[in-house]
Amino acid sequence: MPALIRFMITRLATGFAIGAAAGMAIWWNGFDRTFQSGGADLWVAQGLFIYVFGSSLALGYLATALVQDDA
Repeated sequence: MPALIRFMITRLATGFAIGAAAGMAIWWNGFDRTFQSGGADLWVAQGLFIYVFGSSLALGYLATALVQDDA
């Protein structure tokens, strides 16, 4: 695997893990009480909430790593 592809996949995965962990922490610390629906809608909302945090932080982490990489 070329070095740039490996660099990008590693940084995207790391950023997604950090973002998903932050999204889960925010959801579990009381954000779910503001969601009025129950059942399957609650699971979908939680999944999308965590995905939004993970995907946005993954792109931010990758962009920061690309800018700061001087090698």
